[in-house]
Amino acid sequence: MSASATSATSVADLDHFINGRRVAVAGDRRGEVFDPATGSVRARVPLASAATVGEAVAAARAALPGWSELPPLRRARILFRFRELLERHLDELAAIVTGEHGKVFDDARGEIIRGMEVVEFACGIPQLLKGEHSEQIGGGVDSWSMRQPVGVCAGITPFNFPVMVPMWMWPVAIACGNTFVLKPSERDPSASLFVAGLLAEAGLPPGVFNVVHGDREAVDALLADPRVAAVSFVGSTPIAEHIYTAGCAHGKRVQALGGAKNHLVVMPDADLGQAVDALIGAAYGSAGERCMAISVAVAVGEVADELVERLAARVRTLKIGPGMSPGVEMGPLVTRQHLDKVRGYVDLGVAEGARLVVDGRGFALAGHADGFFLGGCLFDGVTADMRIYREEIFGPVLCVVRVPDFEAAVRLINAHEFANGTAVFTRSGNVAREFARRIEVGMVGVNVPIPVPMAFHSFGGWKRSLFGDHAMHGPEGVRFYTRLKTVTGRWPQDAAGMAHFTMPTH
Repeated sequence: MSASATSATSVADLDHFINGRRVAVAGDRRGEVFDPATGSVRARVPLASAATVGEAVAAARAALPGWSELPPLRRARILFRFRELLERHLDELAAIVTGEHGKVFDDARGEIIRGMEVVEFACGIPQLLKGEHSEQIGGGVDSWSMRQPVGVCAGITPFNFPVMVPMWMWPVAIACGNTFVLKPSERDPSASLFVAGLLAEAGLPPGVFNVVHGDREAVDALLADPRVAAVSFVGSTPIAEHIYTAGCAHGKRVQALGGAKNHLVVMPDADLGQAVDALIGAAYGSAGERCMAISVAVAVGEVADELVERLAARVRTLKIGPGMSPGVEMGPLVTRQHLDKVRGYVDLGVAEGARLVVDGRGFALAGHADGFFLGGCLFDGVTADMRIYREEIFGPVLCVVRVPDFEAAVRLINAHEFANGTAVFTRSGNVAREFARRIEVGMVGVNVPIPVPMAFHSFGGWKRSLFGDHAMHGPEGVRFYTRLKTVTGRWPQDAAGMAHFTMPTH
């Protein structure tokens, strides 16, 4: 159905989720949520005022004492029940993601499953919160540590993973005893409401998890509210830097993950078929709208010509269509505005002198003229001074950079301002070891194109891909959402004590 055929009665009005129930606020502005495959408006989303954000924060603050005092094992049991509900409703939630984001259905299912793994990690919170104990550090004196919740936490998340990225944050946060306010992307907000409903069904007390939709007004309200103790963010680098700077200025603990320009190095000894398969999936999956997407293939030495030839053949035959259609490999981009931005980068690459081997700008899908589709694009002859190399495009555009040797590949990657993820494809153990050791990037793959860590490890880049001291989920997530307290204690003895006026020593 085209945008012109959309009737007003078919457009849903979404709500916020505050204090355990869906809430409609008359004064909040509204934005439009699109079906990327048709270009039609499928929902209207409220854009929260500072007052609405304040209501959500107040609900989280009121729920904090009771929730933080609940034994960790009982908090974990609620997450166990939520995980069971999530698995039961997996396909329903995946269809919501595909309908608003545009990614293919299997990719949406995979996103939810990866998010579910963080929930499973958080279910182990009784073990994860165990402290350390030292007996007899002095005469009759013991010392021990404990990790306690930081308070009300907020999450500000992007459009590209409307389920998984929020689950990098809130499961660990609430398992640690905090309460949470989520501000998801206003481009695909329905998944967060669905998740909130499942949490309520699992028995999560009202106010522990809240959802407010909005734009910059809502974000700035969360950053300024003194009741919010910690803020987590995933998005572009300029906004990540703003979140980090403003949040820290207001005395908050902040972790802000920014942009990426992820390289995959193809060595002359690599299994070329495996490398091409990896690049096609990593560059064009989810239409390139991934912070861990591979957007630069670094061809080392003589491998370049054959690599480009094989890539071009595969890119030209990508199966592109609506995300719910069987066999589709790549869906549309999320909005018309983003489509125009990505298309503009392709125009720019041509103007900069890169060779456009495969041009996806003319792609058209019968019956979907108003959809936000772009065919796969492949550039060769890209150099480090070009904007299409330096900047994050966030679309189905792969740039091939040719370098003479391994040392040049390492220098190229280490010189980039982004340092989120990278990979090397090689049969050489020594090359793989040297690459992993010397590369200045937070997440590294060896013959693995998208090295996203499992939930029991932590996710985070280096340089201008991460602002703050803690990565997300895994052990780093537990540290971010808790405060360390160390106690030194001695019980009084029967004999009369003496006052001491000097620093305690052994």
